[in-house]
Amino acid sequence: MKMFPGPHKTRLAACRCEQHTASWAMKSKDLETATSLTLEHYDKRAENFWEGTREHDVSQNIATLLQYVESQPPFTVLDLGCGPGRDLKAFGALGHVAIGLEGSARFAAMARQQGYEVWEQNFLNLDLPDNRFDGVFANASLFHVPSQELPRILLELRATLKANGVLFSSNPRGHNEEGWNNGRYGVSHDLEAWRSFMKDAGFTELTHYYRPAGLPREQQPWLASAWRRGY
Repeated sequence: MKMFPGPHKTRLAACRCEQHTASWAMKSKDLETATSLTLEHYDKRAENFWEGTREHDVSQNIATLLQYVESQPPFTVLDLGCGPGRDLKAFGALGHVAIGLEGSARFAAMARQQGYEVWEQNFLNLDLPDNRFDGVFANASLFHVPSQELPRILLELRATLKANGVLFSSNPRGHNEEGWNNGRYGVSHDLEAWRSFMKDAGFTELTHYYRPAGLPREQQPWLASAWRRGY
């Protein structure tokens, strides 16, 4: 799953997981609906999405992840929410081993048609091996995880990383608005909230920046950051 531009509908006053759970909790049926309708949105628009995003330049994000990995190359990378496979191609071209994870059946099929290995899983029901990956590349994907479920998902991603592995994320930034936008569920985290989630899951911040590069902050809707798993 990828991309969530535009305004968001629902504002949550709290940013911490504990506060979310105490003041506003989605029921399991609501979580299933958020996932299924978001995936359905992408499935129905898969070809248009591919045409609209295949030339997007995210080389800055890929380089940020790779520069912090301490293993010997080639690195093994999980592309979380790989879509039709644009970034799988980029990692492969750099000599690394990339595996995609995608909840959209159409996206997964499109990536496999290009020869890439893709695990078809949605973010709320991950089944990941422990200590497998040098890096997790979550470019425009984790913001689809409802905030109350994010702590659990981050712990699962931490577990699939090798010791000292790196997680990169890029999310639309905001003031922790959460809800539906044009058929997709998402959260626009601010830096403070995102740091809180990541640190609570056992990650150490390496860097953060706003995208696209070179523009005034008000024209940079994306918050990118890299995080290291400790031992």
